[in-house]
Amino acid sequence: MATRMKLKLKTVFVLYFMVSLLGLVYALMQLGGQHCDCREHMSVITQLREELRRLQEQLKKSGATKLPPKLPAKPSLPTIYVITPTYARLVQKAELTRLSQTFLHVPNLHWIVVEDSPHKTPLVSDLLFKSGLTYTHLHMLTAKDRKLQEGDPSWLKPRGVEQRNEALRWLREDRRVQPGGDRQQGVVYFADDDNTYSVQIFEEMRSTQRVSVWPVGLVGGMKFESPVVEGGKVVRFHTGWRPSRPFPMDMAGFSVSLKLVLANPEACFDGEAPMGFLESSFLQGLVTMDELEPKADNCSKVLVWHTRTEKPKMKREEALQAQGLGSDPAVEV
Repeated sequence: MATRMKLKLKTVFVLYFMVSLLGLVYALMQLGGQHCDCREHMSVITQLREELRRLQEQLKKSGATKLPPKLPAKPSLPTIYVITPTYARLVQKAELTRLSQTFLHVPNLHWIVVEDSPHKTPLVSDLLFKSGLTYTHLHMLTAKDRKLQEGDPSWLKPRGVEQRNEALRWLREDRRVQPGGDRQQGVVYFADDDNTYSVQIFEEMRSTQRVSVWPVGLVGGMKFESPVVEGGKVVRFHTGWRPSRPFPMDMAGFSVSLKLVLANPEACFDGEAPMGFLESSFLQGLVTMDELEPKADNCSKVLVWHTRTEKPKMKREEALQAQGLGSDPAVEV
């Protein structure tokens, strides 16, 4: 019907143009004093006016006709709020680009990106703007005494603590002021920018009631770490380092219901937690082991990997820069 309406409107405009044009020609002839038998022209103008009037009437009737009712909408999927801390380095754009293009395949996803920076950077702002995703862009600078220094091992200090906590603060504030009864429906997931994610893991977590868990590959010096499930319940954890921790899991191995996050406004990550206890510092006040919800076929499938991009070697670049021949700094990498 919409196509027919467009065609009729087009016809009306064409006819209106023709009537106006013929009227203009007739007026010019009269002003020019040229003798002309204009009865034929007037006849054509009259016919066109009648056709125009007929089409206008049809359009009025069409406009009064109601469109058929839409099919009932399916219940909306719970939104997955993915929290990603990020910081400036040579591979940052590459990491965020890969991650964003994975997220494009996940419906109802809201990406919360938090920069470890005193301000939002143009690189991340532009990438998010062009990503095609629903997103929120935040920034929170890590205190200097909590930052890893050059040469420090990655495990020495927890990274992304302030940024994850800032995202939780924003999420609680944003959901509090949003109208509607569904403002607490959703799932929160902490996705670092250097990991690799199967789109299936997001569908697994979408039904989270409290805290869902699953295996993570290539982590902790092992092929994978995982909750061990017996009779549909998590009973222990398969891990090679300090299995006695309350929740010996990687950050990529769990999701939390938004409702649970909102109901526990004090729950956050403790930057002073001992090494390996960061995840436990957040989860301890939210859930018990007996309440964990095993996903990924009772934790038998690996759908997320703790990958890390190799730090690029810039020896040739540095040598060229010393000669004044370095890469154009205006080209964003």
